[in-house]
Amino acid sequence: MHLGELLLARTDDVVDRIVAASAASGVNLDDTVEKRFRRTGTLSTVAVAGWMAGETLESAREVGHEVWQIFGQLAAQRAASLTEVTKRCLRWRTAAGEVAAEIAAELDLSPQVLAQALLILQTTLDVTLVHVCEAFEAERQHADEELAFLATHDPLTGLPNRTLILDRIEQMIARSRRLKTPIAAVFIDLDNFKLVNDTLGHGAGDELLEAVTARLQTVLRETDALGRIGGDEFVVIAEGVSLDAGPELIAERLSEALVEPFMLLGGKSRVEVRASFGVASGLGISPDELLSNADIAMYRAKWDGKNRCVVFESEMQGAVQSRMELEMDLREALANEQFNLVYQPIVALSDMRPTGVEALIRWQHPTRGEVQPEDFIPLLEETGLIMQIGRWVLNEACAQSALWRDAGHDAGIAVNVSGRQLDSDEIVADVEGALAQSGLDPHALTIEITETTLMRNAEETARRLSAIKGLGVRIAIDDFGTGYSSLSHVQKFPVDALKIDRSFITGLLHNQEGEAIIHTLVQLGKALSIETVAEGIEQQLELSQLQSELCDSGQGFLFARPLDAAATEGFLESWAASRVAAA
Repeated sequence: MHLGELLLARTDDVVDRIVAASAASGVNLDDTVEKRFRRTGTLSTVAVAGWMAGETLESAREVGHEVWQIFGQLAAQRAASLTEVTKRCLRWRTAAGEVAAEIAAELDLSPQVLAQALLILQTTLDVTLVHVCEAFEAERQHADEELAFLATHDPLTGLPNRTLILDRIEQMIARSRRLKTPIAAVFIDLDNFKLVNDTLGHGAGDELLEAVTARLQTVLRETDALGRIGGDEFVVIAEGVSLDAGPELIAERLSEALVEPFMLLGGKSRVEVRASFGVASGLGISPDELLSNADIAMYRAKWDGKNRCVVFESEMQGAVQSRMELEMDLREALANEQFNLVYQPIVALSDMRPTGVEALIRWQHPTRGEVQPEDFIPLLEETGLIMQIGRWVLNEACAQSALWRDAGHDAGIAVNVSGRQLDSDEIVADVEGALAQSGLDPHALTIEITETTLMRNAEETARRLSAIKGLGVRIAIDDFGTGYSSLSHVQKFPVDALKIDRSFITGLLHNQEGEAIIHTLVQLGKALSIETVAEGIEQQLELSQLQSELCDSGQGFLFARPLDAAATEGFLESWAASRVAAA
């Protein structure tokens, strides 16, 4: 009994000897693993010392249970090999035996007492090894089950992944063949998920995906299956009674489930979520084909303006293929120097003096020829390539404008900035970098944004525009009058110019209502001390009426079409020459 008490007092000695023997073996393990091994040495010594001191075997087992679990977990999780675990057990027996022998010598105990103590050590070792193997097997089985789950399920939401969804579609197909009933897939893609990640962080994005999963599950029938395909893409597969009213009804229920805003980050952030839905159905269709068709329909919904449902039609396949090829070409266009800028002059309507130019991007593809901006700029936005291309446009435009100003042409330059660019603080750094690299006077640069972009995230947009304005750069609202901003909205932003949309200029020639709108917009600008710029002036009568309304500036084919850099310089030089001649 006294031997057990003294062995307990020398627990640290036993553990130190185990550590020293392990270090001498040359096997180096992670510090965390070594700490867990030290704990097993401590617990094992405490258990056997208690048994020697007269405690019941059951008490020793209770202490030893944690040891077995730790050893089993280390081996099953491959933090340490089963061989190394076994060696640590043997080293513990050796170290504890050495200390027990030293204590027996100090107490002058009989050989029989020491032999009994060593037998207890050996018995403990034998039991430990058996239980380690059992724990290892249990942990290994659990790990195998976890791996099997992860192979077929999304780890974040716990939903079936693509592999399992395809398997379930295969089962549905087998039933549909017997019962002659269709099956359907509804592809779901969140429209603004990237914005959540960019503004609130990936933690909030994960939280949103889990919350969306919970919402979608509430509106599904028991026979439906919801899966996460990846990122912010989900799919619902349905058969039988779920399709009685048509698969579009499923998409409608799913869309309604997302209407209520989501509260993220402990209720600190309120996020509204919308989604695009693609629906595909059929008899005798393969799993891959069904998902592919639904995916194609979903992409069509994205192209048609998002937040809508589109049912797959066979002719969509070619359109998607063309779109994908266009996207691939776009990704190579900048590296291959296929983009260039053209410049449309802006003139003061009071004396027809050129005051600046608007930079416009063009894409000259080696086989497609000139690709129209309306065909590729939306795709730049959708893919996020607009961030890189927009930065290039800023740098190129500022550099060109600086050259013209150095040559004596006192004209500014306007550059369009997309909503995607304004969703990130990078836009401020991009503008600052373009100015620094070119040496352009900040007052010569105007950043143009549309009304819709202005209002999509008004608070953050106002903050970023104020930072850009702080650099000395001018701000203009493009296509003014076509969005939904009001006087109170405009006053919230540091705006220098309102660009009146071409549609209102055309209205000048056709009805009095158009003339009234122009009058109102120009007067709004004057009331706010903001310059007004008329876009798309093509006829002399339009110019005359705009001059009578005292509109400040204008641009359009009446003055010049978009010109390349050399032609733009020629335009500026011809104005300067005519001015000298007139003088």
